[in-house]
Amino acid sequence: MNSRRDFLQKLGISALAIQLAPVSGWADGKYNHENNYDGPVLRVAIMGLGSYGERVAEAMRACVKAKLVGVISGTPSKITTWQSRYHIPAKNCYNYENFDNIKNNPDIDAVYVITPNALHHNEVIRVAKAGKHVICEKPMALNAKEGQEMIDACKQAKVKLLVGYRMHFEPKTLEVITMRKRGEFGKILFFQGLCGFQIGDPRQWRLNKALAGGGSLMDIGIYAINGSRYMTGEDPVWVTAQEIKTDPVKFKEGVDETIQFQFGFPSGATASCLSTYSMNNLDKFFLNGTEGYAEMVPSTGYGPIMGHTHKGELTQPITVHQTVQMEEMADIILRGKQPPVPIDGYEALKDLKLIDAIYLAAKTGKKIDVNL
Repeated sequence: MNSRRDFLQKLGISALAIQLAPVSGWADGKYNHENNYDGPVLRVAIMGLGSYGERVAEAMRACVKAKLVGVISGTPSKITTWQSRYHIPAKNCYNYENFDNIKNNPDIDAVYVITPNALHHNEVIRVAKAGKHVICEKPMALNAKEGQEMIDACKQAKVKLLVGYRMHFEPKTLEVITMRKRGEFGKILFFQGLCGFQIGDPRQWRLNKALAGGGSLMDIGIYAINGSRYMTGEDPVWVTAQEIKTDPVKFKEGVDETIQFQFGFPSGATASCLSTYSMNNLDKFFLNGTEGYAEMVPSTGYGPIMGHTHKGELTQPITVHQTVQMEEMADIILRGKQPPVPIDGYEALKDLKLIDAIYLAAKTGKKIDVNL
């Protein structure tokens, strides 16, 4: 496997092959795809035409509230291919040197930044200064300092900053969150998040600290970090962590192979999580309370999310995550809709603060207090 993308795709049936209608009512289990929709449409340019950019673009074919209208890439051949495939006019095509000119293009409302982690900071700030709304892939930045600067830039430009937390719209995930809010698990005691796969090509950007900002934690561990928060409904107050490296040649200095980390929450609940690039078959969330539990396997993959609770199987509909995400983001940007779990820059900043704390805890061997 060459990347997280391959790993997630192979966990189940490809979501893009299913192409079921998205959920319009969050986790109500009902399909209300608005085929006759005539409201505002979010016109999106995708920056970064790699494998995940392609996945988002294909998913957007089924959107009625969001439309792919532009591209930004450093590879001319990709631009040409995408122009033909998605009927994108030449005036909406840019490269990394001239994309500031989108400020003069009234046909683009937002830019979805899907580039290596280290590029997000400058690209998001440039898009904001051009007066366009921003959607950024996770992790939003390399650290909390960068994340705060991105938030500040978008606030100053009076544009929205959203982050690609697709699981915040996934029906089974939202059902577990709803059950927890209703108290069906009782007092939450423990969360476990296991995220990992065996990474392939050592030359890829995910193993390049200058581009990735780290290793498995930045790529796959972010799911357990964020998941621990929306599953428990709390933000951690302390962090401990341990790093394990068995292949220092492949995983060079600053590129983590495996990190185990633990969180403590204000209620007394704890979390134990694993992020790794050296083990397959790890995509599991487990939430335990005094009155019940929830287990999700796979918990974050692109294919069908599967799970059960003490009450039985989760039967909410299978969706194309990126289609639902873009539909709902359109409503958030254009209509001010409030999602059940935040997806804004402040939500992402909390995860970045936790990433900073995890790396510090692993380096020092100390328990790190955090205030999110």
